[in-house]
Amino acid sequence: MKAFVDTNVLVRHLTGDPPDQGAAATAFLRGAEQLYLADLVLAEVVYVLESFYKVKREVVAELARAVLAFPAVVVVDDALLLRAVEVYEVERLDFAEAYLVACAEVSGVNAITSFDRSVDRVGTVARIEPGAGAA
Repeated sequence: MKAFVDTNVLVRHLTGDPPDQGAAATAFLRGAEQLYLADLVLAEVVYVLESFYKVKREVVAELARAVLAFPAVVVVDDALLLRAVEVYEVERLDFAEAYLVACAEVSGVNAITSFDRSVDRVGTVARIEPGAGAA
């Protein structure tokens, strides 16, 4: 069986909450052949674990890596997502900004336009602030 996997299946598996859905998700994932993971779904998993379950950043990063390492999981660009998780964890950026950093690096663009100064913590990309003389 091939299918795209939704956030709620992964979150139920990772948290075991609620227990009946957690067990069902875990059993399903164990038997899955190919589950396509959209980048947006991984971002949503990170968000739900952080905001609703109050999981610490380091643990969220570990769980995101575990999802990516799951044998049945198929992604478009594994290296890009692993880099996004690394930037999220090490540089302490929100996952969306960490993902943009990884995209900028992988694409060779190496620049992000943003008002978010946290991007400045990553030395591999330049932040271009709108209205600051750059176009």
